[in-house]
Amino acid sequence: MTRFPDRRDLTILCAHPAYKIVDALTRRAPDLRVMGATDGEEARARLGQADVLCVSGLWRPDWLAAAGRLRFVQSISAGVDQFDREAFREAGVRLASAQGANAVAVAQHALALILALSRRLHEARDLQAKAEWIGMAKSPAARQDEVAGKTALIVGFGAIGARLGDYARALGMRVIAVKRDVARLGGAADEIVAVEQLNEALPRADYVVLACPLTARTRGLIDAAALAAMKPGAALINVARGAVVDEAALIAALQEGRLARAALDCFAAEPLPPDSPLWAMRNVIVTQHVGGETRAYEDNVVDILLDNLSRLARGDRDLRNQVA
Repeated sequence: MTRFPDRRDLTILCAHPAYKIVDALTRRAPDLRVMGATDGEEARARLGQADVLCVSGLWRPDWLAAAGRLRFVQSISAGVDQFDREAFREAGVRLASAQGANAVAVAQHALALILALSRRLHEARDLQAKAEWIGMAKSPAARQDEVAGKTALIVGFGAIGARLGDYARALGMRVIAVKRDVARLGGAADEIVAVEQLNEALPRADYVVLACPLTARTRGLIDAAALAAMKPGAALINVARGAVVDEAALIAALQEGRLARAALDCFAAEPLPPDSPLWAMRNVIVTQHVGGETRAYEDNVVDILLDNLSRLARGDRDLRNQVA
């Protein structure tokens, strides 16, 4: 492989409809030559000039063959399902993810959903919209709750899950971590179990939080059997990917009362179709896949990008968040 271009000779194309990566990168590294694109057509037209591409959802597989100068792609997102890793290896183009760029935001979003379900904030908001005052709940089961002493089972204990575990423990919760490699914890938890033991651990959890990547192993992980294994009164929080959950089974469990509550940030189809029963369920909080949104996101991605540009310039074999 030829030497990576000198920093002074690099042209970087940042393609995203919303994130202001160009502004952050220009502010942080004014010596770099940077271009921007806000849609696929504009990005495709400028692709031939780029040595480095910073992109996520706009990426199209045919871009790899069309980008004659391309040497490195920095994904703007933590997920890299849209990239064909083998094709990148064959083309000699390096690829890295933005894993960790939104770990704080997603972990805090998951915690907010746990607290919102516990304190029934969504129900209070619904009553506010109707200017309705219902007073104190007469049944203990209808009251707001507290999370101290409850158990959070966190599926996926990487950067997001481990940080959420720290938050949960700070609030007095017991944390069970579910992860692929049980030999490497990577964060504080009271207990760690393998993915294969998930259904055995589910009955002990008050809150089941999905913070895992979408892989062949995790697709449909929370199916009808897993939902049936959850204890009465438990809640499901999904800040991972919609396909980790069998959505039809989830809706059935919620409608039949087998699952008490859910707070969902991602769905099988996005945007969530207007006719989805999830919109109208009083025991469900829907957020619009915004768990990773943060005002710091651009700078967090640029941190990773600049680190990787330095590594490539040195000829390092290993990149930060390396994928290919």
